[in-house]
Amino acid sequence: MVKQDRAIRTRKMILESAARVFEERGYKAATINEILTAAGVTKGALYFHFPSKEALADGIMHAQNQWRAVPERACRVQQLVDTIAVHAYRLQSDPMVRAGVRLTLDQQAGGLDRSGPFDHWRLVGTELLEKAGAQNELLPHVDFVETADVLVGSFAGIQAMSQALSDYQDLPGRVSSLVRHILPSVVVPSVLAAVDLSEGRGAAVHAELLEDPVDFL
Repeated sequence: MVKQDRAIRTRKMILESAARVFEERGYKAATINEILTAAGVTKGALYFHFPSKEALADGIMHAQNQWRAVPERACRVQQLVDTIAVHAYRLQSDPMVRAGVRLTLDQQAGGLDRSGPFDHWRLVGTELLEKAGAQNELLPHVDFVETADVLVGSFAGIQAMSQALSDYQDLPGRVSSLVRHILPSVVVPSVLAAVDLSEGRGAAVHAELLEDPVDFL
């Protein structure tokens, strides 16, 4: 058990160190030696957990999606908004999420499969929209998959813009604008009127999650 705990801590430390290097340098420019120096581990220890730079990047992209999900809400549209808002908050504050997003959008990352995070968020969005539709929270014409794709693609664009312009400092405001522009076209007006779309929603939901945190592996 002690060895297993130590291995889990070492793996986590390697991922966190690699995340910092990838976020700063990008996938192509980052080297294993830089990651080894940042993590303070031997090459053998790193390769025990991650046999290649690609495996490290895959681990980071996977880890960014492993945080505890937003608790179920009576209003599924609110749950969808909270999911988007808390991810934006994590982008501001969590190096693992920042590195995962950079890797996902890094067009110079040749040979790296960057589809996983997009597929994950499309699935999350589609499932929440389906539940909202089942509760008559959405307008009759709404296509769940199409709407999830629009939300995921739009979020990817505004976070990239926010990173370039303000290092994510204005991201909560941009996310609030995003949902305020898109949701009226898909959500029943009386439902939307009761949904919290404020800039501070991500921080509030994150604080709620910290009351019962679940770490990534």
